[in-house]
Amino acid sequence: MEISEIRNYDHIVIGSGLAGLSSALHLAKSGRSVAVITKREIDECNSRLAQGGVACVMDRLDTFDEHVEDTLTAGAGLCKEDVVRAIVEEGPAAIAELIELGAKFTTRGDLGYTDARSEFDLGREGGHHKRRVLHAGDITGAELERVMVAAVKARPNITILENHIAVDLVVSCGFDKKSPNRCFGAYVLDIEKNKIITFLAPATVIACGGTGKVYLYTSNPDVACGSGIAMAYRAGAEIANMEFVQFHPTILHHPTIRSFLISEALRGEGAVLKCRENKNAEPVEFMHKYHPMKSLAPRDVVARAIDSEMKRTGEECVYLDIRMHSEEELKRRFPNIFAKCLEAGVNMAKDLIPVVPAARFMCGGIKTGIDGASSIEGLYAVGETACTGLHGANRLASNSLLEALVVSRFAAKSINENFERFKESRPTKADSLNWRSGNAIDSDEQVVIAHNWDEIRRFMWDYVGIYRTNKRLERAKNRIKLIRKEIEKYYWDFTVTADLIELRNIATVAELIIDCSLLRHESRGLHYNADYPFLDPELECADTVIQRKF
Repeated sequence: MEISEIRNYDHIVIGSGLAGLSSALHLAKSGRSVAVITKREIDECNSRLAQGGVACVMDRLDTFDEHVEDTLTAGAGLCKEDVVRAIVEEGPAAIAELIELGAKFTTRGDLGYTDARSEFDLGREGGHHKRRVLHAGDITGAELERVMVAAVKARPNITILENHIAVDLVVSCGFDKKSPNRCFGAYVLDIEKNKIITFLAPATVIACGGTGKVYLYTSNPDVACGSGIAMAYRAGAEIANMEFVQFHPTILHHPTIRSFLISEALRGEGAVLKCRENKNAEPVEFMHKYHPMKSLAPRDVVARAIDSEMKRTGEECVYLDIRMHSEEELKRRFPNIFAKCLEAGVNMAKDLIPVVPAARFMCGGIKTGIDGASSIEGLYAVGETACTGLHGANRLASNSLLEALVVSRFAAKSINENFERFKESRPTKADSLNWRSGNAIDSDEQVVIAHNWDEIRRFMWDYVGIYRTNKRLERAKNRIKLIRKEIEKYYWDFTVTADLIELRNIATVAELIIDCSLLRHESRGLHYNADYPFLDPELECADTVIQRKF
């Protein structure tokens, strides 16, 4: 029986997106040791692909109250107003810190404007009634990730471990079921050396990003398997609101260019959604039939409208029309999107852009407070992995990067305040927590992993996508129960690999989405079930919370 190596740190951060690196940077200010664990290269994450920007009140014509109100409206009665307000009001300080680190946001001067209303070129996106989205061209995420990676690498007390994938959390409930559950660290696979390492620390932060790869069509990169949520659930943490999967309305529709997102910022600059009645007809506007804000409606409304129009007409896609702007203007404002569309044979200034919806963002996740603290002592979650109450039943555009920056600051503060207590509760005999491989052997049936991966993603898209029914959800539940049982047997019988870890996590997350969807007996926000009506979004409603029982 192989027993793993043990490594000790003061802090463990799992994930290297904006939320994870921001957490590591703030924790490192204490002088204590921080390990950043990431399963690919440090900048391979959802954050790097974010195009739109960071929603933040930076204009004298805007107010915190208005940003809060737009967030609450988009969240359809499920946002926690105190959380929303605290995050919105902390935004300017977080932006100032980013700028101090070297982040370069697009200014009005960069675009040739001479008015002094605002230093920054603030964009507007769906659900926002004011211009408040700071951006760095249309590659905001890449710019922020660049700055954060440089800052983290400059800290000598931060150790970066690339090509290391977390398998499970080390928690006390696995050894002591009588005392409150406590997190001691994580079991991690060193992919290159193919060995398990036990990482122990008084405080662990999960920042593993989203769940897009649970679905057949997604704008997310391959790393977005919901691993943080899956691990936390298996460890006994409370998981909330997993039914609220945000489908981005506009992904480029092309046979070979996959998962390329056409930013909502295009609609903020006047782009209009259009659909053909048949293959020979001229595309016409349709969003006026669905919402007063038309093409600038919140994402859940737009995604359902596009899905409905495609089903009604039988067309494979709808179109974005931004031809009211010149080629020069579009190249300046959206250089990356313009280039990618040209690669697809589409000149945005002359042609309609074909688009379809795809899985984008998880509004649910590990249930936390505004400080990222989970229901397990010593375990924190930040970014898309967490469910703080900011997004409610539908995320307001560009609030996600804001949350990643702000909650990571709050989490580091909370961890620092509680560090000595966390440290004192560590087990005296660390060897008892070590990973043991048991009788597992190498597998010669990798096809099982590939087959189950494809099947899960396909039935999640068909049965638990934009349009749901009880019958479809029950069908999905029956399938995932069988697949999960098969995967768990495979997991315990064979040696752990990165592919097996990701498959196991995808299956866990899929079942959590299905279970939460079955628990919500209404249509609200991103969760549309044709068997239930939409209830008044002004009415507060309860979270759906799931917790594994030991």
